[in-house]
Amino acid sequence: MDANVQGEVTKRAVGKHIARFILVGLYTGTRAGAICGASLDRVSGRGFIDLERGVFYRRAEGARETKKRQPPVPLPPRLLAHLRRWGRLGICTSAVVEWGGKPVGRVNKGFAKAARAAGLDGVSPHTLRHTAATWLMQNGADLWEAAGFLGMTVEMLERNYGHHHPDHLKGAVAAIGRRGHSLGTD
Repeated sequence: MDANVQGEVTKRAVGKHIARFILVGLYTGTRAGAICGASLDRVSGRGFIDLERGVFYRRAEGARETKKRQPPVPLPPRLLAHLRRWGRLGICTSAVVEWGGKPVGRVNKGFAKAARAAGLDGVSPHTLRHTAATWLMQNGADLWEAAGFLGMTVEMLERNYGHHHPDHLKGAVAAIGRRGHSLGTD
């Protein structure tokens, strides 16, 4: 249940589309527009999620490549299980993120409302992409694989998220430890 604009309690399932958006964003690091534009069926002009192969084709067929690369990405098993369930239950009939049976073009208002309800300041839908990149680095993902998964260059990944990687500064630590004399106190 949720409250409407007048503060009256309603039985509408407000926010479930935002929960689906958040799961896809966290598990794939995909930009908001590509998530909102995705379908569970191959539809002209939309990215789609192949539930059989477990691949998210983020860029719509025929769409031109831009600097905001959107390569296909294999889906983590936990997310794929959710997506298959949503498809089986008819929760996502025309798009992964739907409201009232219609695709949602942007989630900014719903996301902001969910962030306020959670007491979070300074977050936006793009924060999910940052979180996915940070988690990949914290878990020691190979830089090339993580960059490919996120659709960004290795240089961008290293520059913005490399300090989260467990190997960050490992070479410097090893080098200082190879000094010819002890650095202990005298």
